[in-house]
Amino acid sequence: MVDSSTIQVYRTSTGLPTGRVAMWWFLASEVAIFGGLIMSFIMCRVAHPEWSEYAEYTVNAAGAFNTIVLLTSSLSAVLAHAAAARREYARAANLLWATVGGGLVFLCVKAYEYSHEIHEGFTPVTNLFWGFYFFMTGLHGLHVIIGMSALAYVATKVRHGKLVEGVEYAGMYWHLVDIIWIFLFPLLYLAS
Repeated sequence: MVDSSTIQVYRTSTGLPTGRVAMWWFLASEVAIFGGLIMSFIMCRVAHPEWSEYAEYTVNAAGAFNTIVLLTSSLSAVLAHAAAARREYARAANLLWATVGGGLVFLCVKAYEYSHEIHEGFTPVTNLFWGFYFFMTGLHGLHVIIGMSALAYVATKVRHGKLVEGVEYAGMYWHLVDIIWIFLFPLLYLAS
């Protein structure tokens, strides 16, 4: 008879938790998607020097503010992970909600930017630059919403000491959202 206590059902052959490995694979697929978009943008940007003129119409201050918001929200995600590791579940949940709040601020600023740019006459069909701009920032915004949803779900569970490993996994996803923005901000806003 096999003793089931010796079988590590929640660990891979490398000794890492299965959920962490799965999350890394998922994040790698996201990097491939955004990496392809970013490389396509760069190749088109090289061929279209006039794009620097279009980039002047992006709201640089809003983009910079959103960068600070995402970096700060990533800090609260890290602090939530540390609190969960210390079994301070209420604190971890509160910090996750702060991260969700950062995502909400980001989306509100992005909505302001979109309304400003559309009011100025720039839409996804204006030209290729604006098509890239709206598609890449819109796809990133969708990832922000998904990340906020995951963080909120984990926050409601971890407060009661459940799904504690989810703090790490949702945080990893949120850091990816942050890193993607760090690439998008200079490419789309500071390209002038």
